[in-house]
Amino acid sequence: MKKTIVTKEGLLKLQEELNELKTVTRVKVGEDLKKARAFGDLSENSEYDEAKNEQAKVEGRILELEEMLKNVEVVENTKAMSSVGFGSTVTVVDKDGVTAEYTIVGAAEANFLENKISNESPIGAAIFGKSAGDTVEFDTPGGKETLTVKEVTHNK
Repeated sequence: MKKTIVTKEGLLKLQEELNELKTVTRVKVGEDLKKARAFGDLSENSEYDEAKNEQAKVEGRILELEEMLKNVEVVENTKAMSSVGFGSTVTVVDKDGVTAEYTIVGAAEANFLENKISNESPIGAAIFGKSAGDTVEFDTPGGKETLTVKEVTHNK
């Protein structure tokens, strides 16, 4: 089984999500299922079908999180590092001068809306281990892209 690489913060989030699913969400879905069953004929009961689907999603996510946590590897960044590693916040500039900032995390923590990218993503893999001033090239569906690492900071 593949290791789930996370930061300390990511581990806490996974544990909190699992706890929430087991103690709150699972109970709520069970109550919704009971209510839907009370409506009668299950063959034409859309509320029941919806509740069953939600239950399957919740149980699937619980199993997924439990499996991740069985194979978790917590990585720490060190403030002394000058290169990009797990937990690093990296400022990059593309060939058009557009600046972006990303935090490098494991795949389980990746959230593009929060600018948290996986070390396995094309950008993450390209800049991992690089230092300020390094230029990297990587493949995208639209072709090759180039980024220059402008700054590397280490939080916590």
